[in-house]
Amino acid sequence: MQRYSKGARAERELLNYLAGIGFSVIRAAGSGVNSVSPPDLVAVKKGRGMAFECKAWDNTSLAIDHEKFAALKSWMENTGMETYMAWRMNGSGWFFIALDEMSRTEKNYTVTKKTAVRINRKIEHIVGALPPEREGKAAIS
Repeated sequence: MQRYSKGARAERELLNYLAGIGFSVIRAAGSGVNSVSPPDLVAVKKGRGMAFECKAWDNTSLAIDHEKFAALKSWMENTGMETYMAWRMNGSGWFFIALDEMSRTEKNYTVTKKTAVRINRKIEHIVGALPPEREGKAAIS
């Protein structure tokens, strides 16, 4: 239960940030339950949509099984929305990984912490510059 509550808390953190900069955001009920479930968060603003599969793991790598990866790819292709793995690392904040940046292994798709830090894609890179009313304020850490 602790992993679920930590993950749900991280999802709400990202949801609140996106809503705070003007996105309409949906947190999908039952996301991650099976291979056809939607991504955790869907955010839309002025016709631009993005989807996020959120993970709050304190590991050296993040992994999702082949079935969930295929479902996320299918979602991305069907909706045309940018789709990211949103990885919340304690002490380091959020990192956003495009699906094509993950590596296929025999059991899953994975990205290492080292790779995520090297890519260094933060939410500001995805949504663009902060609006004037948020200028000078930290995004999400």
